[in-house]
Amino acid sequence: LLEKDNMGMKGKMIVSLEVKCGGHSVYDIFHTNTHHLPYISPSRIKHFGIHEGEIGKIGLVVSWKYYEDGKEMLAKTVIEAIDPQKKSITWKVIDGNLLELYNSFTIITSCEHWTTITLVYEKKTEDTPEPLALLDYFIGMTKDVEGHLLKK
Repeated sequence: LLEKDNMGMKGKMIVSLEVKCGGHSVYDIFHTNTHHLPYISPSRIKHFGIHEGEIGKIGLVVSWKYYEDGKEMLAKTVIEAIDPQKKSITWKVIDGNLLELYNSFTIITSCEHWTTITLVYEKKTEDTPEPLALLDYFIGMTKDVEGHLLKK
C-alpha cells in the first residue's frame, strides 16, 4: 500500500507479512532482543549499537549499520512510541544516510497477527525515489527473523 499527499513529498508505504512463528515472537526480537538482529540477519545488518536509554523503552537511541542494495548505510534512530497491546514500536530516524534524501523518516513495526512494517517519510525533493529498496530490506529482515524463530 502506497499513500502520498497531493504534492508527492510526503508518503507512507505499508507491507504486511504472515509469519508462521507468531507475531509475539517477532515483536520480542524487535522489542527486547533487537541487539540479536546482526546475528539473525547478518547479510542485512552489520552492527547495532546503543547510545542512550534502555532496550525496550521509549527514548532508546541506537545506531544501525546496514546493507541496502549492497551499500553499507548508517541510521541513528530513537524509539518514539511503544504499544504493547498492538505489539508496535515506532522508530524515528534522527541521523544517517536516509536523512540525505528525506526530511523525516519513521519506521513502525507492528506484530499483532501479521507483521506490518510502515514507512512514513517526507522527501526532500520531488525527484527523491520512493523507499522501495528499504521496504524490500525490511521484508527480507522479517523473513530472516521468522526463519531464525522457526529453527528454535
